[in-house]
Amino acid sequence: MKPRFAVATVLSLASALAALSFSGMAFAFDEVAAKALAKKNDCTKCHAVDKDKKATSYKKIAAKYKGKPDGEEKVIKNITVASKVKLTDGTEEEHKVIDTKDPKALANIAQWILAQ
Repeated sequence: MKPRFAVATVLSLASALAALSFSGMAFAFDEVAAKALAKKNDCTKCHAVDKDKKATSYKKIAAKYKGKPDGEEKVIKNITVASKVKLTDGTEEEHKVIDTKDPKALANIAQWILAQ
């Protein structure tokens, strides 16, 4: 094997492995725990995975933040800060704050929402 080819091959393999590891980390969430936390906090009263209810669907939320480096951070902010949100009927109300301060649980539910 020629040295130039060997270096190129090693670099290609390293890049591929890095991409796989980062993509795996982005979607390494516990779906059962995320759904349980959403149910416990009545998130499903306003949100559904694939259709708009009183609020935007999780699929639309995921599409809005897809590929953005701060997407997870923005989802967490939206569920931890009681800011005004516009509902599908055009009215506004204060978004309910999720009842947990556990950073792992917050990251988990955000990753689940973003995976829709």
